[in-house]
Amino acid sequence: MQTVTLNNGVEMPVLGFGVYQIPPEQTEQAVVDALAAGYRLLDTAAAYGNEEAVGRAIRSSGIPREELFVTTKLWVQDAPAEENTKRAFDTSLRKLGLDHLDLYLMHQPFGDVYGQWRAMEALHREGRVKAIGVANFHPDRLVDLLANNEITPAVNQIETHPFFQRTADQELMRKHGVQIQSWGGFAEGRNNLFTHPLLSEIGERHGKSVAQVVLRWLVQRDVVTIPKSVRAERMAENIDVFDFELTDEQMASIATLDTGTSLFFDHRDPEMVSRLGTHRLTD
Repeated sequence: MQTVTLNNGVEMPVLGFGVYQIPPEQTEQAVVDALAAGYRLLDTAAAYGNEEAVGRAIRSSGIPREELFVTTKLWVQDAPAEENTKRAFDTSLRKLGLDHLDLYLMHQPFGDVYGQWRAMEALHREGRVKAIGVANFHPDRLVDLLANNEITPAVNQIETHPFFQRTADQELMRKHGVQIQSWGGFAEGRNNLFTHPLLSEIGERHGKSVAQVVLRWLVQRDVVTIPKSVRAERMAENIDVFDFELTDEQMASIATLDTGTSLFFDHRDPEMVSRLGTHRLTD
């Protein structure tokens, strides 16, 4: 598996398996199948409600812990955020059945962001997590966070797909040593992605599916991606993207699909901020 090196020297697989919106009762088998297909990066979150199922799959796989890269995410915390963040981390670790994480992300740029980050920095210094990062941070919020804290986020996981490519965001992250990671790489099929004429034509030229073209496009842009599926055959297809390469012309043609706009929601929209920022999880 191809990897990227994070700003603290940690190696992270460039392609992994995400479990967003997979029901807990299906998650264990999905992760078992993903690990059997060769995935070693697993991405979950406290908000997904399936950390325990991910943990069971890890234990039943028999794969040595050091071969896995496990990510989960911190939901929005009220003050005292430092205390609450450590408690949330302990809960996630317990549910996963692990003694450390490879990556812990702040899931949303809301709540007591600085208190949350200080606690995450402490967890990193204690060796309980190898790398810390954020998700859904626009450039201004990201620059503010890294300018006023000790540890620069290793990763920023944001919506990234052919219709919202985030090239300027990626360039700013690269400048500051932050690795871009995609969520929603397939745009959840919106804009008829899986039958898109351009992507289909490129796929036909390489004998690959549209999904494989999209994942290859992300990999060639050095974007870490975490496709989701509950079908073992689709998992195997999604990880089979390292035996071909898109041409410069094909990469440029895909670049023309960028709308510069989210297909889901805007983290700067007051209504969305209110909805996400006031929602609280219960253990």
